[in-house]
Amino acid sequence: MDIKRSTKSISSMLINFLTYEAVKTVHEQLLETDRLKALWFNQFSTREKIQNGELYIKELLEVHQDLAFRIMTVREHLANEVLDFIPEMTRTGIQQSNMQLRCQHLDRIMTTQASEGYAECENLEPELEITADEPEGDRAST
Repeated sequence: MDIKRSTKSISSMLINFLTYEAVKTVHEQLLETDRLKALWFNQFSTREKIQNGELYIKELLEVHQDLAFRIMTVREHLANEVLDFIPEMTRTGIQQSNMQLRCQHLDRIMTTQASEGYAECENLEPELEITADEPEGDRAST
């Protein structure tokens, strides 16, 4: 496992996600303050590749510098607010998820094995048939 490559990939993913969150935040703000600009911004955001935050901001800088700077400011603010909590929340989330998945898997295995065991018991043929007419002593000798 290449830790350095994984770390860069995760960092890039977080940057792109924070850019996306900043775009949503700015769009919501524009809906309240300038609906015409909000409409333009929404159309721009659906045309451009918002999955790549850096490319999206570069494209926005070319056509609407003030919105691009606003996105960068909001993105930086979001990063400052949330990134300190991410490591512990991620560790805890993974541990809880793993535990839940293991429990569900164990429960499924136990349920499957129990139902298979029950099916085997149903398929057993009785070796000894006891009739109500035989006296108790005769049953023991058979």
